[in-house]
Amino acid sequence: MDINLIKSQFPIFTKKIKGKPLVYLDSSNSSQKPTSVLNSLDYFYRNEFSNIGRSIHSLAVNATNKYEETRTSIKNFINANSKDEIVFTKNATESINLVASTFGQENIKKGDEILITELEHHSNYVPWHYLRETKGAIIKFAPINDDGDIIISKLKELITSKTKIIAVTHLSNVTGTIVPIKEIVEIARKKNIPVLVDGCQSAPHIKIDVKDLDCDFYAISAHKVYGPTGVGILYGKKKWLEKLPPYIGGGGMINEVNKDKITYASVPEKYEAGTMPTAEVIAFNESIKFMESIGIQNIIKHEKELTNYALEKLKKINSVKIIGNPKNKAGVISFVIKGIHPHDISTIVDEEGVAIRAGHHCCQILHNRLNLSATARASIGVYNTKEDIDILCKAIENCRKVFELK
Repeated sequence: MDINLIKSQFPIFTKKIKGKPLVYLDSSNSSQKPTSVLNSLDYFYRNEFSNIGRSIHSLAVNATNKYEETRTSIKNFINANSKDEIVFTKNATESINLVASTFGQENIKKGDEILITELEHHSNYVPWHYLRETKGAIIKFAPINDDGDIIISKLKELITSKTKIIAVTHLSNVTGTIVPIKEIVEIARKKNIPVLVDGCQSAPHIKIDVKDLDCDFYAISAHKVYGPTGVGILYGKKKWLEKLPPYIGGGGMINEVNKDKITYASVPEKYEAGTMPTAEVIAFNESIKFMESIGIQNIIKHEKELTNYALEKLKKINSVKIIGNPKNKAGVISFVIKGIHPHDISTIVDEEGVAIRAGHHCCQILHNRLNLSATARASIGVYNTKEDIDILCKAIENCRKVFELK
């Protein structure tokens, strides 16, 4: 891959931060957008704008067709059985909330158990907490070891006859742990327990094949996959989407409305009430095309090499401690520097044009487990280079000098 050619497709990298070239190492938070995505948004609003699924004039038909083309592209991208298994939401958080709400309404009663893990982002904990508050459900946390891997034997031990669903991340946004989803699904299948996967972090970085994983639900946010904000994906096996009730009511998700009875549209429209983010959904198709033009295997190879390079360089810097050492790791590197708060690290490296994240990364349960209040995090995207890592390391050395660390 010609990374410089890839990077040139992202206009933001012509920008200077405090007089320095931008080094963007915050892709786990949100990825940058290539020109093709930006052009799609602009072109649609200037030349093709219309609402979808309602009118039959030319603009509306064109918009609807392009919107559905994205649904088909996502179906192929994650290898779903049918495009009817692809629901558009506003982000992965809403996708998970949709499942928690509808599944909980139908299947959770007092004393029933929901199994998640200590790795989870708040988006895959808080929606289940609502069921604990409103339905009296019990949430169990499968523990991790000090390396950041889920202890599968402990997860198995936590499953009981009252376990109604397992919800687990595919890739940790703190440790970079790639979770063995297939193994967890196989365990769940033996007990007839559905599995939801939070794929927010994994979708840009590893090959997603929902048929191979055999999970029941899979959630994605477009903004982390080089796409626009305001678009989420929920993959759900058709049997579940047809069985579960609607999530939001309104126009577009109905079949027939009478004073005494309402019937709902077929899936996936049943879950897409109101005016959808049409321009953004259409632009997301360009994100998928962008990734496919590079090839997911090429992306995996590049990011793995860069992650290993970054780990090697960071470990040589005195006082830097890498958080987690999982068996399978993606390009998410959280670290601490003894004597310097992560917020100070982020502020100081920003002086060199380096963008990283500092805080608990919406993973307070995990940070508590690791006895940390906060970490600094560098996360890699397809546009990053070894030079970016070198600049980060130099900025960290400057940080140590500011705090007079030896």
